[in-house]
Amino acid sequence: MSTNASFSNAAAARPRLALIAGPTASGKSDLAVRLALLAAERGQQAIVINADSAQVYADLAVLSARPTQEDMRGVPHRLFGTWNGAVACSAADWANAARQEITDAHAAGVLPILVGGTGLYIRTLLEGIAPVPEIDPAIRDRVRAMPVADAYAALQAEDAERAGRLAPNDASRITRALEVVRSTGHPLSFWQERREGGIGGMVTLLPLVLLPDRAWLYERCDRRFSAMFEDGAVEEAETLLARQLDPALPVTRAIGVREIAAMLAGELSREDAVAAGQQATRNYAKRQYTWLRHQLPHEWPRAASENVISDDQIVSLFQL
Repeated sequence: MSTNASFSNAAAARPRLALIAGPTASGKSDLAVRLALLAAERGQQAIVINADSAQVYADLAVLSARPTQEDMRGVPHRLFGTWNGAVACSAADWANAARQEITDAHAAGVLPILVGGTGLYIRTLLEGIAPVPEIDPAIRDRVRAMPVADAYAALQAEDAERAGRLAPNDASRITRALEVVRSTGHPLSFWQERREGGIGGMVTLLPLVLLPDRAWLYERCDRRFSAMFEDGAVEEAETLLARQLDPALPVTRAIGVREIAAMLAGELSREDAVAAGQQATRNYAKRQYTWLRHQLPHEWPRAASENVISDDQIVSLFQL
């Protein structure tokens, strides 16, 4: 048997994992449900697994546009609203949970469908985690106390390769790279080359990236955020704010929370809060769009939007 044939047979023997990635409001959740229903028609049960960093939190049902029971159309969904907002869900935390859901699905003969737009989550699951040792607390404190300009200059001297890939005002990534090289004696790239725990080589990945027309996407973002205000977003934010959680937690920094907090404090009118939330959503969608377009493998299929993909195309793309 040829080497190519052996490789093909090995790949075919790996369990399948469908992946639908896309920016917020691109229609990926609806497409995941369509895929699951089409699979069921062909005798293949499926579940949808969340890969969106806001939809993991129980506190953000409305503001994260988490699928409702009606949206799910009877398809089992996993890792939606699983985390209490008082506990940050890191990429490693999510990847561990997603890996278990995928393993359980494969053991039961069920097709797992990963859906979301959080690139770090997806990359961590597929490629694994860089085994960076614990950072010396004293070094962390000193680095994080530095003005970003000073930290960037230090990084240029101590890890020029990483500095060259970062914007001079990217404070979080600059400080992370600097504290890693100072604490471990190795640049971040050294550890990233030793990633461990990724499942990319253990599954047959069936990916699709939704990259719709930007004007269409931004109009959807605006319309959806406006609808959130009518569907309980204000009450949801009030309940969250009443918990008085650490303002540094992801759940308290979610789009809509700050805008509604400003409205409740009398700093913004309702109209201005909606406009600010719409702008923040569009900005977020733009960042996601850029990351997904350039950071995911170029050979992964791209599509304009869920609304223009036929059932036959879904069957073909995901090998149903």
